[in-house]
Amino acid sequence: MLYSKRQYSDSERACMRRSKLELYEDILKALVNKALTVDSIAYACNMDCVALRQRLNFLMQSGLVEERIYAKKTRFALTHRGLAIFKTLVLTKSLEKLQTNMKRIDEALKAIPSLTEYTAKHKKRNENY
Repeated sequence: MLYSKRQYSDSERACMRRSKLELYEDILKALVNKALTVDSIAYACNMDCVALRQRLNFLMQSGLVEERIYAKKTRFALTHRGLAIFKTLVLTKSLEKLQTNMKRIDEALKAIPSLTEYTAKHKKRNENY
């Protein structure tokens, strides 16, 4: 499972420390559309540049991100492998949400028969008056 089972609100998540996987996912998400500089990625991911450099080095060693030089500026971009990994992470995350929602729907459907029995008993009482 990619994340903990409990779904946190944005305010709760802001107070919590992000896992390494979440940091890597944020970096990949920032790089999906275009190549960015370290500063741009740091701003998009809300990370310190030093920590970001370490994460980028790991992603480059893994073959997910590549370094490109445009007009004397170093930018980072996703490789085909990095894009595939990012799409897999997004798909897995959405499937986990779907699974959670299906469990909630099943619980609600189990509660419905007991509600109908409850209302049927009260209707009979009201008819007697």
